[in-house]
Amino acid sequence: MKRNIKSLSFMVIFLLALTGCDNSDSATASTSNPVNPAEPINPVNPIDPTVPINPIAPVDPSPVEPVAPIEPIEPIEPVEPVTPPADRSGAWPAAALNDPELVGKEPVMPVVCKTLSAELTQNAKGLLDDAIDADPDNSQPDASRIQAAINACSSGAVKLVAGSDGENAFLSGPLMLKSGVTLWVEQGVTLFASRSPADYQIDAKNNCGETASSDNGCNALITATDAVDSGVVGEGIIDGRGGAVLTTGKYANTLTWWDVGALTKTVSGANQNNPRLIQVTNKNSAKPTSKNFTLYKITLQNAPKFHFVPSGVNGVTVWGVKVLTPSLAYTVPGYDCPEGTTPATSGTPNTTRASTCFTPDTTKNTDAIDPGQSQNVLIAYNHISTGDDGVAIKSHNSSACVPPIADKYLGQLSIYTVSNVKILHNRLYFTHGMSIGSETDCGIKDVEIRDLTIDGHDAAFAVGVRIKTDMSVGGEVKNVNYDGVCIRRAQEALTIDTYYSNKTGQAYPDIHDVTIKNYHYVDTPDSIYNGNNVRVTLRGFSSDGQDLPLRNIVLDNTVFDSTPQLANKASGNIPASPSYAQIAMGPGSVSFANLLLGAVENSAPEFEVLDNRNLPAENAEAPYDCSQAFALYPSSASAL
Repeated sequence: MKRNIKSLSFMVIFLLALTGCDNSDSATASTSNPVNPAEPINPVNPIDPTVPINPIAPVDPSPVEPVAPIEPIEPIEPVEPVTPPADRSGAWPAAALNDPELVGKEPVMPVVCKTLSAELTQNAKGLLDDAIDADPDNSQPDASRIQAAINACSSGAVKLVAGSDGENAFLSGPLMLKSGVTLWVEQGVTLFASRSPADYQIDAKNNCGETASSDNGCNALITATDAVDSGVVGEGIIDGRGGAVLTTGKYANTLTWWDVGALTKTVSGANQNNPRLIQVTNKNSAKPTSKNFTLYKITLQNAPKFHFVPSGVNGVTVWGVKVLTPSLAYTVPGYDCPEGTTPATSGTPNTTRASTCFTPDTTKNTDAIDPGQSQNVLIAYNHISTGDDGVAIKSHNSSACVPPIADKYLGQLSIYTVSNVKILHNRLYFTHGMSIGSETDCGIKDVEIRDLTIDGHDAAFAVGVRIKTDMSVGGEVKNVNYDGVCIRRAQEALTIDTYYSNKTGQAYPDIHDVTIKNYHYVDTPDSIYNGNNVRVTLRGFSSDGQDLPLRNIVLDNTVFDSTPQLANKASGNIPASPSYAQIAMGPGSVSFANLLLGAVENSAPEFEVLDNRNLPAENAEAPYDCSQAFALYPSSASAL
């Protein structure tokens, strides 16, 4: 207790010292002896008086300087979000790449037989300068050495590569591939086609580079006749220069190849004599020997007419190919060509002005892949954007298959019948869609179409999937199966039509056993082709005393996001639609079932619907998933 009292005493003395207070008489202030407030007080350390305590500094009585106002902080501009670059990889999902049906079927690059180096250089637009071949005598400077290399090889590939100083272009006229030899165009290299019609001219035929009543005047850029185990491969480009001004013939220095093609739309009865890009054929179509032709990884673009036509070939593979017409070099982004710069496709024919800007719908008859009269066809992992059919399966021979048939041709129909066609994992853009026909007179059977995406981009001619024919070139089409189809922005979304035109004849169409499963038409904001602006046509044949309705047409999980248009009015000798058809719905959903059943109730001619759908509706499958289906065209050369 004594120790605590002693400590407390010390604390009191210490506090008094700090405050300068003292209860002694001597510490009492008086008027006679005032305390000077300016003098510092020196307190005594109560713990150890020998240790000084720093005196408390007097408060400065001068006024405090005002604090300068803080400048307002400028607001920070929001950072613009970084837009990732557009994905143009064209990559396929793992499920597609691991398709068990395609395991072991991807082509392999052949052994190189001969290598040729480029001696020309493309300009900044990816074209050849006009001066290179303005003189028709220099229209195909590389043709002879490429052909000599092909002729010298008994097997393997002739490989076109870049030059030692960066040269990256070849310029050639028609080339002939032979059995066992493949043309290989290296990545970064382009093989350009001559723009001189004289180089392609077939003797005693219509003038190449002009219009006529038939289209037999031009050789293709690359032709393989009676060839076995040949092809065109590589990650380079073959460019047909369809938008280049011609240098010889009637329209020399006046029109482009595509201007000549457009004349077929403005001149009655005209057919264009323009060269195809690649043609595979046989000397004797009744005894075809062409086998196993391969297109692999190559880019085909700007063809004056069709890009690839294998006719009468047993074994065709088209794998990982890109087809693009027109490329950006011949158009503008979005195909937004200024008025007066494109080919005339209506009104007065244009024969005096070379067009300078092109759109897909002004590059006529530039079909991408047209397998005709062929068997065992595989078309897989391709990207296609062009001015006509993306893929068109055809079977035609006017002598052996179109009545009346002369005795010497009787029994030959089966030679030309198309069979065993597989079209798997393909993306179509600006095209007339995935077509069967119009020529079906020799028969088409056993076709599988799976994982197909079509984006019509609201083009006036945009088409989805269709089987099209008429009584001038009709025939039997059977065993066709679609499974996994995503479509958007296409007016003619789903068509099976035996009255594709009003032409007449005795080749009567007969279409049956077609299944459309997991089909999804996707509405797109701001598209002009949603809902009632999208058409479905189902029309069998009934003319000339022949009654051949569509039979066993199965719609299974066939869904439109909104209700399409089903009815088409009659026109001339073409009956209204739907008509002359037997449709089976189910077991999956059919989103426009009410339209089909309503057509029956309204007595559509010979139109029957069998309803096999799972009921109630909640038991039905969900619409086919198209959320990852639509991808950008995988090339910066695309105007899309």
